[in-house]
Amino acid sequence: MSSMRPLSAMPHATRHGIRGVLADIDDTLSTQGRLTADAYTALERLRASGKLVIPITGRPAGWCDHIARMWPVDAVVGENGAFYMHHDDAAGRLVKHFDAGVAERAANRSRLAAIGDAILREVPGTALASDQHYRETDLAIDFCEDVPRLPRTAIDRIVALMEAEGMTAKISSIHVNGWFGNYDKLAMTRTLLADVFAVDLDAQRENFVYVGDSPNDAPMFAFFPNAVGVANVRPFLDRIATKPAYATQREAGAGFVELAEFLLAST
Repeated sequence: MSSMRPLSAMPHATRHGIRGVLADIDDTLSTQGRLTADAYTALERLRASGKLVIPITGRPAGWCDHIARMWPVDAVVGENGAFYMHHDDAAGRLVKHFDAGVAERAANRSRLAAIGDAILREVPGTALASDQHYRETDLAIDFCEDVPRLPRTAIDRIVALMEAEGMTAKISSIHVNGWFGNYDKLAMTRTLLADVFAVDLDAQRENFVYVGDSPNDAPMFAFFPNAVGVANVRPFLDRIATKPAYATQREAGAGFVELAEFLLAST
């Protein structure tokens, strides 16, 4: 698809049939690093309307434990698809499912630490993401969250160094994330929906909206026919092979609120 359409172009029948909203967090739910009251309320209103609400994020396991327990969401996929978490209210416990086992994750962490040190030496101005200590499976290199924004050449160099070590590397709006393994946001979302909600995502993809803003959302944009990009996705479109079908007029959290209001108006 060569161009994104405004939300208003989504047919009423399609909008009415949306069962769930899957959302990136950074610069999609959040705005300049903050979760606004309006965006949080939009999550709560969507869930209260009966829709499944699931953040799909590159953020770490430590954050996702909190999100699954305390946000008005049904579950969360974290570290770009390394795991899902959901709170089983009936059992009163948090359920965690990882793509890799405990031993494999432990072995990989020492490798990730060494690669992270090498990248910091090779690419001046980078830093480990401030949330690295809360991660179970991946390496997050900060290129603009807590450091001055680096040029694209530096970001591409980080990706190349990760890939040279046999890692999968993905660019978000703030970090380059790298990991060992072939999982991604889409694969773990498919597993989560089947395991916890008895949803065959391949059969029901038209009933879900994915909303995001950056290149690491590309598998989701390509898979979901009703994917939405918040307006700040536009600077990354040259790095996204299949663009989202629709775009909001507003950026970041305000764009997510725009999407929520659009969907809720059909209920």
